[in-house]
Amino acid sequence: QVQLVESGEGLVQAGSSLRLSCAASGGTFSRYAMGWFRQAPGKEREFVAAISWSGGELSYADSVKGRFTISRDNAKNTVYLQMNSLKPEDTAVYYCAADFTLSPRAASRSAGTYNYWGQGTQVTVSS
Repeated sequence: QVQLVESGEGLVQAGSSLRLSCAASGGTFSRYAMGWFRQAPGKEREFVAAISWSGGELSYADSVKGRFTISRDNAKNTVYLQMNSLKPEDTAVYYCAADFTLSPRAASRSAGTYNYWGQGTQVTVSS
């Protein structure tokens, strides 16, 4: 069983930056593809970014491409989401998720692929 704990929540102004972290425990972190998703009030959960085992494969939603960067530190069992040039429409609860996969290049955009989820952390961007 893998436990995921997000941190880094905040209330920031538009144009600011924020970094989210997700610490994993209870599994072999280096064999999990990791993803970030978000859910705004009244909306469905949506894909934000994903990274493969080794970090060699990255995937981003079009809405965050060029502003957000996903990375991982397998020695620290942690995945990060660096968010720059934040916009009010980025306001949401952000979730990290782990996908136990045999494919070293997998970086899925589909929430259904992921086996484990964190509790979420709130990001609020004011205009």
